[in-house]
Amino acid sequence: MSQDKYKKRGLGRGLEAILQSPETDITSTDISGNYVAGAIAEIELDKITANPFQPRSEFDDMALRELAASIQSQGVIQPVTVRKVDVDKYQLISGERRLRASRLAGLTTIPVFIRIANDEQMLEMALIENIHRENLNAIEVAISYQRLLEECNLTQEQLSEKVGKNRSTITNFLRLLKLPPEVQIALRDGHISMGHARALINIESDVDQLTILQRIIDNELNVRQTEAIVRNLNNPAPKEKKAAVQTIPLIFKQQAKQFAEKINAKVDIKRSASGKGSIVIDFSNDSEFERIMSKLNNLS
Repeated sequence: MSQDKYKKRGLGRGLEAILQSPETDITSTDISGNYVAGAIAEIELDKITANPFQPRSEFDDMALRELAASIQSQGVIQPVTVRKVDVDKYQLISGERRLRASRLAGLTTIPVFIRIANDEQMLEMALIENIHRENLNAIEVAISYQRLLEECNLTQEQLSEKVGKNRSTITNFLRLLKLPPEVQIALRDGHISMGHARALINIESDVDQLTILQRIIDNELNVRQTEAIVRNLNNPAPKEKKAAVQTIPLIFKQQAKQFAEKINAKVDIKRSASGKGSIVIDFSNDSEFERIMSKLNNLS
């Protein structure tokens, strides 16, 4: 196969270590075989190899079995997407769940849509298709966004256009990757929601983030409760200053006690640090007031 059949392109720093060599790209429609790029065809399953850029590494066994049962009953409704890599040899771009479920269902062929794509385009298509899956968790989406930015050399503006999301939405997902691994795992496994995670992002200390994460899980806190905890942590209420306790000299206490005994009433002494103070005599009603006043007059 001549080299002019390959489309060359520059790769970002380090990308060739991740992507296949450019010499593996098939980007023309003149490869001989039963089908050419642009066709929709029924292809044998054993002629389709896995997508080396598949963003997902885990597939739910129960969901695959359910999909396999559906395929046995209804067939594959939506074709998978492949690229042609050699004579009657194809590589999956998207639709790995359908491909796996078809094998599980015992099918020998599957409907496919054949596309032209080099390695970088294939990675981009696989990631973008992955992002639009309804069952994708927030961390998987964030990682896919990060890979598109880094491995496909996209700006956030270009990424926004390709995936049809606001830049602010993309930024919020990317920020999740700054969280400690324990928080990311909790989000990935469904122990907390993205709302919980976005609240935790606003905490600077990893230790505090993990402490509050445990509180969320243990107490089943909702997002609003979590946000309130984070606000209180970041903006603690000012502590009330306790009034300085002033020591009453012993002689004052003794004199107050003697005075109280003479008038048969409760006597309190209040004194500031500067020495300024007051003597307070308690009474419970008018009669007692008159009695105390009589006592005081007699003292004079």
